[in-house]
Amino acid sequence: MKKLYQEDLWNKILEEAELFSNDKTMEYYFKSNILNFNNLSDALSLLVSKNLKSQEILEENIAHDVGVAFTSKDIIDAIEEDINEIYHKDPACNYLFQPLLFYKGFQALQAYRVANYWIEEKLGFSMYIQSIVSEKFNVDIHPNAEIGKGIMIDHASGVVIGETSKVGDYCSIFHGVTLGGVGAEKGQRHPQVGKNVLLSANSTIVGNIKIGDNTKIGAGSVVLNDIPKDCTAVGVPAKVINN
Repeated sequence: MKKLYQEDLWNKILEEAELFSNDKTMEYYFKSNILNFNNLSDALSLLVSKNLKSQEILEENIAHDVGVAFTSKDIIDAIEEDINEIYHKDPACNYLFQPLLFYKGFQALQAYRVANYWIEEKLGFSMYIQSIVSEKFNVDIHPNAEIGKGIMIDHASGVVIGETSKVGDYCSIFHGVTLGGVGAEKGQRHPQVGKNVLLSANSTIVGNIKIGDNTKIGAGSVVLNDIPKDCTAVGVPAKVINN
């Protein structure tokens, strides 16, 4: 299936959800989370707000701030690409609604997008989002990190993306990946990952280093130096095995 956007994407999600709502057990779940909404933005606002609930913050205030963030065209465009990429890359993803409802990597990423949106005006709220998402999903993304569109965070448990990390468009990040800093220096101290990069499970990339476009980092690798584009790097420390 080709990539879908805007009304076409949402209409396809509604069509899928309608089929699953025929199951009496799941009928209310699909209606309350998808079928009762006219667009992706409104549905995601509810889903993300529910994930951020707390006894210490009024639900309506969380819902308001999340909803404002999801009025950003740039954010919604990025989310649409996220959904499309997951659907086309993950063989276990057979429906477009799956990331929205059931993939914690996707849900953590969208909460990050809200935190990043508010980081200048509502730093406290952004830090709160990071904390709640880390606790709930075991995914720790600093709200100041720069993350592109079309991102797949698969399985997601144990993913850490530090404050000055940069992740380009269409990257795939598997569980246990760390984009970490070295030492206590200020400024750019985390990795800069190019476009269409694969970071395999439990790989660790640390320091102010660059990973080139279209590169694959093998599972369990520890990357301490720049890796060029269009290659594969594996090992501890990671070394290029082909380019």
